Amino acid sequence: MKAVNQGQLLEKLEAEVERQLQETIKVFQNLTEEELLKPAANGGWSIAQCLAHLNSYGDYYLPRIKAGLESQRDVSTAETYKSSWLGVLFTRMMDPATGKKKYKSIKEHTPPTELDAYAVVGEFVRQQEALLAYLRLCQKTDLGSIQIPISVLKWLHLNLGDILQFLVAHNQRHMCQARKSVFASAGQ
Repeated sequence: MKAVNQGQLLEKLEAEVERQLQETIKVFQNLTEEELLKPAANGGWSIAQCLAHLNSYGDYYLPRIKAGLESQRDVSTAETYKSSWLGVLFTRMMDPATGKKKYKSIKEHTPPTELDAYAVVGEFVRQQEALLAYLRLCQKTDLGSIQIPISVLKWLHLNLGDILQFLVAHNQRHMCQARKSVFASAGQ
């Protein structure tokens, strides 16, 4: 794992979160409840379920990111950032470009079939806006100095930089899944 410029990494993550947020606003917010709740043609999750799954991760990680940032207010910013091997592995597993294998969601992150679709989309927008705000705050901290337990193994901690990269890649993976449902329902 080579060191990267921390500012450039944060700009890249921020641009991807902004892209996901804009796609949600332009596409998913304009779908009917029926379209949001329609199961995928392959029997997979509906669009609302994809976003509810992501919301469950946001429910876990966003408060921990906020607390980590608040605890490090007086830490100087690092110029470079180096991911851990485990952080790289988890991020690559979730990244749509490198993680082609399908994974079964653990029970606590498996979305129900009965959902308030509009509330799910609204919560996802709120969470993406919060993530953007935290990414901007990260410009004033050292991404390697904050440790956060991962949601599936709370005894295992990754540094904030690895958590952010995983979270954005995981969101990207399920946004692709939701996008496929949109195209399938539109007959494309």
